[in-house]
Amino acid sequence: MTAEETRRRTKVERVIDEYGLDGFGDHLEAAWVGDGTERTSLRDLATEFNIEVLQAALGEAGESTISSDVESTYQTLTDDDVPRADEIRKRRELERAGVDVDEVCTDFVTHQAIHTYLTTVRNAELTQDVEDRIERKKETIQRLASRTQVVTDSTLEELVRADLLTDRQYEVFVTVRVVCDACGADYTVDELITQGGCDCHTG
Repeated sequence: MTAEETRRRTKVERVIDEYGLDGFGDHLEAAWVGDGTERTSLRDLATEFNIEVLQAALGEAGESTISSDVESTYQTLTDDDVPRADEIRKRRELERAGVDVDEVCTDFVTHQAIHTYLTTVRNAELTQDVEDRIERKKETIQRLASRTQVVTDSTLEELVRADLLTDRQYEVFVTVRVVCDACGADYTVDELITQGGCDCHTG
């Protein structure tokens, strides 16, 4: 058997097959790498993919597949800001129409799943320009953190010399951390940028 035959299928591959989303893999790759146009983020691609999955499920059940209706339904099912009562009402409505809501929601994917599919299945890569831009931004933040550390060290030394601070050996640490307001997850800024943002939903 070839490596391709023995490799375990990714979730995105499986969902594409199950929902008949032929050709959507090409769209995901082109949108992520830019392909002559502005790039689409992994998070936005995951949302777009999941809406496509929901649209296919609704179409199979004979429900409306008008884009605005599907997007509204997706938001109701996944947005933490939507009242629980509205979500339950929508779930019951879909289940009466023959949609297995739990199964569809389980088939929704995260932006990490999209990244895995694009890089390991389609061997897609960002252009060097994009990678360089990301690294430059990380380096800028690191320089600012280092500068803050140096200024703080100097300030403490001045205060000690002026007898405004007890004369001790002080060690300054400056770490830039980011907390997601939606779920409370805590990241170093490097972690957050490298993984493409916080992913509050599993799937």
